[in-house]
Amino acid sequence: MEIQEFKVQVLSSKNKLFRFAFRLLQNQEEAEDTVQDVFLKLWDMRHKLDQYNSVEALAMTMTKNKCLDKLKAKRNQNVDIEKQAPIRSAYTAPDRKTELQDTTSLIQKVINQLPEQQKMIIQLRDVEGLEFEEIAEVMQLSVNNIRVNLSRARKKVRDVLTNTHNYGLKQN
Repeated sequence: MEIQEFKVQVLSSKNKLFRFAFRLLQNQEEAEDTVQDVFLKLWDMRHKLDQYNSVEALAMTMTKNKCLDKLKAKRNQNVDIEKQAPIRSAYTAPDRKTELQDTTSLIQKVINQLPEQQKMIIQLRDVEGLEFEEIAEVMQLSVNNIRVNLSRARKKVRDVLTNTHNYGLKQN
């Protein structure tokens, strides 16, 4: 594989890999380092990459494994979702903007409390937009197992939001 082909097949997934690593590590510098390490490893094995069905899935798997290794070595503090994806609308009313920020923060807290596998699956599917087959390859699970875990993760988030919203309605 030549450098131009490597750029197209591998480096084009840089942002996706970074978001995934950042979601798991919740530290920008460590996520950047992880993605860079993955790219170096992929460059070293560039002559073998044509043996894989999806180079992107391979890169995601490598990123996941590197992140899990780092998490095992050291637990990191949580990062607010506002730092990752701030609400940017200039036309949002202040009370609505605060409500959106509170909801976003609550969703982030719930996702961070999910089991590691569900957290990764919800990130890959709902944030990164990967197909079930791609997630199954990255996570080394069956598609059915991915669907079940995603359903459970979404249900947990939905239940917490519903309970919080209903509790707020009873207070009024």
